[in-house]
Amino acid sequence: MSNHPPPVEPLGTGRGVRLPRSERRAQLLEAAQQVFVERGYHAAGMDEIADRASVSKPVLYQHFPGKLDLYLALMDQANEQMMDAVTAALASTEDNKQRVLATMEAYFEFVSREGAPYRLVFESDLINDPQVAGRVKEAEKHTAETLARLIWQDTGLSDERALLVAQGVTGMAQTSARFWLAQGRSIPLGEAARLVAALAWRGIGAFPRRGTGR
Repeated sequence: MSNHPPPVEPLGTGRGVRLPRSERRAQLLEAAQQVFVERGYHAAGMDEIADRASVSKPVLYQHFPGKLDLYLALMDQANEQMMDAVTAALASTEDNKQRVLATMEAYFEFVSREGAPYRLVFESDLINDPQVAGRVKEAEKHTAETLARLIWQDTGLSDERALLVAQGVTGMAQTSARFWLAQGRSIPLGEAARLVAALAWRGIGAFPRRGTGR
């Protein structure tokens, strides 16, 4: 009888292969994102998601009790990615003109990401669900408020007015980026972001800078 330990099966992603919980969760989220983006929430099925992830349905349900739980986890992930991108863009420079450009580039880059996580944030077919709607509004609020603080600091507009302007800028960024993507990215990303940033900056530039009267 051999005293050598039995060979250890290498980790993989197929059925019956044990993965650390965090890796399995990431694998399931990736598979679920593919299915939800392709089919939308209502047409997606947990069977298909389990098959796409090469796991059994019981394994899927160990991590996510139901389809909505899985969808909300993906929304949280996508929202975090978007908010991190915008926050990093605004923190990348102290030049406000460049901040506007960086914000536009962040939105264009986000909608370009592999796997189309933007569709879970901006184009959800479950938007009437309170939990989904709440997450979308929270992400929009966070990005607008982050930009509004900078607009307030620079222009001295009231909180309400700065937030309205910020909402206009982020709405322009989101809508333009999605249109650009739908049109097949015929304009290079950097150029497209600069075009929209120039339009936004000319509007923001109309407000006098704090303490200058101009």
